[in-house]
Amino acid sequence: MMPEEIHSIHGRQRRRVVITGLGAVTAQGLDAHSIWNACRSGCSGISEITAFDTTGFDTRIAAEIKEWDPSPFFETRREARRMDRFVQFAVAASRMAVQDAGLEICDQNRDRIGVFIGSGIGGIGTIEESFRILTDRGPGRISPFLIPGIICNMGAGMASILLGARGPNSCVTTACTTGSNNIGDALEVIRSGRADAMIAGGAEAAITPLSIAGFCAARTMSTRNDEPMLASRPFDAGRDGFVMGEGGAVVVLEEREAALQRGARIYAEIIGYGMSGDAYHITGQPEDGNGAIRCMQAALADAGVQPEEVGYINAHGTSTEVNDKTETRAIRQVFGDHAYQLAVSSTKSMTGHLIGAAGALEAMITALALHENLLPPTINYTTPDPLCDLDYVPNQARKAEVQVALSNSFGFGGHNASLVLRKS
Repeated sequence: MMPEEIHSIHGRQRRRVVITGLGAVTAQGLDAHSIWNACRSGCSGISEITAFDTTGFDTRIAAEIKEWDPSPFFETRREARRMDRFVQFAVAASRMAVQDAGLEICDQNRDRIGVFIGSGIGGIGTIEESFRILTDRGPGRISPFLIPGIICNMGAGMASILLGARGPNSCVTTACTTGSNNIGDALEVIRSGRADAMIAGGAEAAITPLSIAGFCAARTMSTRNDEPMLASRPFDAGRDGFVMGEGGAVVVLEEREAALQRGARIYAEIIGYGMSGDAYHITGQPEDGNGAIRCMQAALADAGVQPEEVGYINAHGTSTEVNDKTETRAIRQVFGDHAYQLAVSSTKSMTGHLIGAAGALEAMITALALHENLLPPTINYTTPDPLCDLDYVPNQARKAEVQVALSNSFGFGGHNASLVLRKS
């Protein structure tokens, strides 16, 4: 049944969508609110890598989840062990988000509740380990659960199976933009009436020898190994690359009227979604930020808000030289003089870069910033860069009652996505 609450914009009619549940696991904490408390306190989750021997690696630091036990989120410990680490993160974040939303999935509604959870890289840890088994012990020792355990869609698949959600089920894989695209696409599914609620986000577990070696070879990662917590420093003149993070982040999206009718807590409303392609380079961005500009403009147009209505941007802000100055240039182009009135911060300075989970984690943090009237900081900001000249909420969280916020994600391959959230 189509709820009566309809949002009309630019002559179109569509349902309004709100965020009612949050779930996440990162190096900063094993639930969304612990992670938020770490961000608001300016606490970094970055430390030395313990997952493998980093001797000979240029980068030996990451935002790694230590002492992870997935078994409470699966039916059995054995079932949990069969799944790659990224799938474990996806399932854990999904279960926590649904519980946080107080959403009961039952026979009466399960066909109208879907799951969109993506991963940028998928089960690379399991691939590496399985290749070692193949080389050392032969093909007969490869697990029959190898393929279903590593494919990128299995985060969404397992979450759907374990939660009993039988609505639209999909997995968008767009590198660093994955989490934002899955949330944005889930938004559109609810808007159009194809589902009433969606469990959406991303998960990643790429702190592995091959993955870290690959990013090191690309010279995109920080080598500030002796100062892990200071290594991720977006927009700072001393930045030298991003820091890998791992984990999962999932939000529950619901049609607004249905959420209100059941008395759900609403963190924020998602009112806009924009996408673009750079069509430029496999890893780089065009210097003029054209793709990011068009993406943010599309999101604002979809939301029906003017640039001056935006009070906060959770930036992609990777702590690489090119990304940070390009994103700054794009923000100035989109927002004009207002760019110097709004706050911009990169929570990757604390969380690290979760690749396929990054956009979902940052959308979650943006929703909490609106809900709690508190803007998270960009930590490790000590030396201004003349090419990065905006208000980056340096080093300390700031109290501010913002009505509209933007969350940016830009990925390898030229994938761009922006989400617009409004205080509810």
